[in-house]
Amino acid sequence: MPSENSSDVKFEIGHVLFIDIVGYSKLLINEQSAQLQKLKEIVRGTEQVRLAEAEGKLLRLPTGDGGALVFRTTPEAPVLCAREIANELKKHPELKVRMGVHSGPVNEIADLNEQANIAGAGINIAQRVMDCGDAGHILLSRHVAEDLEHYPRWKPYLHSLGECEVKHGQLVSVVNFYQDGLGNSAVPEKFAGRKNRKTAKVTAGSGICLRHWVIGILIGTGVVAALLGVVRYLKQSRPTFPISNEAGPTSGISQKSIAVLPFVNMSADKNDEYLSDGMTEELLNVLTKVKSLHVPGRSSSFAFKGKNEDDIFRKVGEQLHVNAVLEGSVRKAGDKLRITAQLINVADGFHLWSETYDRDMKDILAVQSDVARRVVDALQVQLGVDEERALAKKSTENPEAHRLYLLGRYHFAKFTRAGWDSAIRCYEQALQIDPNFALAYCGLADTYGWAGGQTLPGREAWAKEMEFAKKALALDPNLAETHLAMATALFSVLNPHTSEKELDRAVELNPNLALAYDQYGWTFSEMGRYDEAIAAEKKALELDPLNTLMSADLGFFLYWARRYDDAITQLHKTLELDGNNALAHLWLGWCMMWKGNANEAKAEFQKATALDDLPWYVGSLGYARAVTGEHAKAEQSLQELANTAKQRYVSPALPATVYLGLGEKAKALDWMEKAFEDRDPSMWWINGDQLYDSVRKEPRFQAIMQKVDGMKAGATP
Repeated sequence: MPSENSSDVKFEIGHVLFIDIVGYSKLLINEQSAQLQKLKEIVRGTEQVRLAEAEGKLLRLPTGDGGALVFRTTPEAPVLCAREIANELKKHPELKVRMGVHSGPVNEIADLNEQANIAGAGINIAQRVMDCGDAGHILLSRHVAEDLEHYPRWKPYLHSLGECEVKHGQLVSVVNFYQDGLGNSAVPEKFAGRKNRKTAKVTAGSGICLRHWVIGILIGTGVVAALLGVVRYLKQSRPTFPISNEAGPTSGISQKSIAVLPFVNMSADKNDEYLSDGMTEELLNVLTKVKSLHVPGRSSSFAFKGKNEDDIFRKVGEQLHVNAVLEGSVRKAGDKLRITAQLINVADGFHLWSETYDRDMKDILAVQSDVARRVVDALQVQLGVDEERALAKKSTENPEAHRLYLLGRYHFAKFTRAGWDSAIRCYEQALQIDPNFALAYCGLADTYGWAGGQTLPGREAWAKEMEFAKKALALDPNLAETHLAMATALFSVLNPHTSEKELDRAVELNPNLALAYDQYGWTFSEMGRYDEAIAAEKKALELDPLNTLMSADLGFFLYWARRYDDAITQLHKTLELDGNNALAHLWLGWCMMWKGNANEAKAEFQKATALDDLPWYVGSLGYARAVTGEHAKAEQSLQELANTAKQRYVSPALPATVYLGLGEKAKALDWMEKAFEDRDPSMWWINGDQLYDSVRKEPRFQAIMQKVDGMKAGATP
C-alpha cells in the first residue's frame, strides 16, 4: 500500500463500511477460506455494491478477514449495504460478522481499478468503530449517525452507546444501528457495565451540534454553502482591537475559532495550484468577515501547506489557537471542477461535516452567489446587516476575471520580482474583462506598494499604488480591503495621519483583517508612536500567529523604538519559525550593530545576502564591513551596488548607508538627497533610525528632515 505522503496519492471523502469476520483466526484454514468466500459473495450480491460499481463510485480494500468498501455517493450507502449484508447473514448462522461505518478522507491511486491502493483516516476510523462491537453489530461513528438524522426514516434505529477507547487511547463516539432483527441490539462487551460514560445522544433536538446547523443546506450546493453554514454555528462576541502595550497573542483557544488549511491541488496539471490556493484565500476572506469569529490569517494557514502527519490537527489547534479546522481539495479537469470540503474537530480528529461538490468552472460564481443568498437569509437573526451584505456579495460577476485575480494573488505571494511582474499582468487582464473589479485594483496597489524601493523608484511606485488604491476605493467604499489599500498608499507617500483614518474604517468593516493591524504598526511608527505600533503588530500576530513577515515587522518596530534587546528576542522567535527569513537576519544584524557587536552584525548581514539577492542586504553588509575596518570590502559592496544599478533599480539609500559606515558624510548626504527625491522607503524611518545619528545635526540632513516632516504634516514639498 502506498504511503499517504506519496505524490501520486489523491484525496477524497469516502463513506466507509468496514467488515470483519469474528473469530476468524481461530478457524481452520479451509473454514477461513470458505467463510471469506461466502462473505465476498454476499457483499457482491448487494444492491448498493452493484449500483455503486456501475457508476464507478466504489473502492475496495480487501483484508485477511474481511475488507472495506468505500462509497463515493451518500452517507446512507454504507448503512444500506450493511443492512443488506445483515439480512443475508440470517441464512448463514455460522458466519459471524461485525461491521463499522464512518465518513472521512481516503487516499487513492489515480487508477481506481487498483482496489488495494486506498488508505486514510476514513478507513482507519471505520475499522476502530467496528472494533468496538461484537458479532452481529452494525456500529456507526457519531459523524455518520448525525448525517442519517437528517433522514427521518433512520432516527428510530440509532442508539447511542457513548465513547469507546480504541487504538492509541483515542476515544470514538459510537452509535449502534439495529432494525427489525437486523444488527445486534445488545450492548457490546466493551460498553457493558460501564458507568458515568460521556454519551452523545443522537436524537432530534439533542443539543447544539454544528452538523445540525449545516447539513440541511449542504446538499446540492457549493463550498460557500458549507462555509456559511459554519458561520451560523460559530458566531460569538469578541472584543475589538485595543491599541495598548498589553496587546498580544492569546494563550487560550477561542470557543468559536477555525483555521482554513491550504486546499490540496488534485488537478493533473500542477499549474492549477493557484485554484486550490485561491479557494483557500476566498474561504479565509469570507470567514474573517464574521466579526465574532477567530480565524487565523493566510500566512498561518499556509505554514501547514503540504503537511499531513498523523497529529496535524492537534498541532494546528495548539499553534493557531483554534478548535476546528477546515480543509479540502480542488480538482480541475477541463471545464469541470470538483471541490471537497470537510470540517474537523481538533480535539478528537473527527469530521464535523464533509461534502463533495461537482461544478462547471463557468458556473461556479453563479452557484456561490445563489448559495450565499440562501444562507444569508437563514442567518439574518444571527448576523448584522453589514455581515449579511459582505457574505452575500460577489467581488465580480465574471468567472474568468475572478480566475485571473486568483492567479495574480498566487504570483504576488511568491514575493519575487518575477512574481510581482506576473501578478501585475494577471490583475491588468482581469480588469480588462471587468473594469469594476475593486479587488483587482487592490492587488495592483499592493504589488506596486511592495515594488517601491526594490524594483522601482518609490516616487514612481507610490504614484501607481495611490492611483489604483483610489480606483478601488471609489468602486467599493464598503470593502475593508479597499480602505487598507488606501491606508497603505497614504503611508507610502508620508501621510500617516490620513492613513490612520483609513485603517480605522478598514477594521470597522473587518476587525479580523490581520494586515490592517500590521499596517497600523507601520503607520504609527512613521508618526513616532512606537508603543502603539508594537501593540498593533502584536494584535496582527494574534490574528495570524505564524506569519513570519509580521513577526519580523514586530522586531523592526521594537528596533525603531530602540528597544534592541526586545527586538533581538522577537527576531529570534521569527527565525525559529523560518531560519531562512532574510529580513529577520537583516534587522537582527542592525540590533547587534547598535548593541556594539559589529562582527555579529556582519555575520547576520552575510546570512541575509546569501538568502536573498535584494540590494538592501548588500548595503547593510557594506556598512558592517566599513565599521569593522574592512574598507576594501566596503568599497567592493559599493561597486556591487553600482553594477546592479546598471541592470535594475537600486535604492539611493544603500550607497548612502555604506558611505555612512566609511565616515564619508558628504557622499552619504548626496545619496540621501537622491533618496528623498525618489521618495525612498528610508524616508519612513529616517526620523528615528540610529543609522543617521552621525549626520542628524548636519544642515543638509536637517533640510531633508524638514521636508519629510512637512509631508507628514500634510504639506507637499
